Amino acid sequence: MTFDAWWPFFVATVLISLSPGPGAIAAMGAGLNHGFARGQRIALGLMLGVWTQLLVVGVGLGALLATSTVAFAVVKWLGVAYLVWLGIQQWRAPAKPLLEGKPGTQARGELLLRGWSVNAINPKGTVFLLAVMPQFLDPQAALPAQYLTIAATFGAVEFAVMTGYVALAARLLGWLQSPRQMQWMSRCFGSLFILAGLALARFHRHA
Repeated sequence: MTFDAWWPFFVATVLISLSPGPGAIAAMGAGLNHGFARGQRIALGLMLGVWTQLLVVGVGLGALLATSTVAFAVVKWLGVAYLVWLGIQQWRAPAKPLLEGKPGTQARGELLLRGWSVNAINPKGTVFLLAVMPQFLDPQAALPAQYLTIAATFGAVEFAVMTGYVALAARLLGWLQSPRQMQWMSRCFGSLFILAGLALARFHRHA
């Protein structure tokens, strides 16, 4: 991939990662409930989810999701159910914020898996990559090297941006001085997860 092709892809990737969505909500929810050090695991999971999406598109399964009504519907409703479930879990989160460095109630790998799931089973991401990624590929050049460049760029940007969201939410821990404030914030993030699930439910492939 030439620099002329990489630069606009990098800009597009930054804008995509910065845009509000399930990933940003998950990252901020993790920072709010677990602090920065522990919450950062979800940023790693989100990055792995992006790589999973790129792999799906790269091996051709993305085309199946984009063309098969049944396959698309199955993945979409799995994503809807998962986001709504996350919203309910966040809504019911403990009202007492977890202090930085204090062990949380979730296992070490649970936040990683949660981040991966949010991005990996989002069919909107697959359809988006199918529409956008070919614009930056040179069919005359070696495709594996281009895919590696895209994966490295997208993964690094996603991790950096989501880490920023985790850090931003972790700062809120110092401002929330009462369980009531913490409960209010948790329910706000829970509602955002549910709204993201409803938005995904309304998403349809373009013919």
